[in-house]
Amino acid sequence: LLFAHSVIFNCYDNGDGTFLCQGSFSNGASAEGVEIRIENPKEKDAKKKVILKTKLDKKGEITIKYADIKVIDFLIIFDAGPGHVVKVKSSEIEK
Repeated sequence: LLFAHSVIFNCYDNGDGTFLCQGSFSNGASAEGVEIRIENPKEKDAKKKVILKTKLDKKGEITIKYADIKVIDFLIIFDAGPGHVVKVKSSEIEK
């Protein structure tokens, strides 16, 4: 038997110069340790495209400072492997 599950990934503006991203799986599995990348979609050089690379904590969360990103338009990428990649645009961060 094969049981499918989907990714749940949301980002919220904290109103203090930071934003919180939370990840989980629809089957209740933890997203602890899942890679999160912040990328500049306008950057053509692949080596410079990734601005920040980190992982979700034990709660499946990460708080990031906007000042650490240094660009206005960016992508937040939840990458748990093939079929489990979610991209959130900076404009989609919930206020």
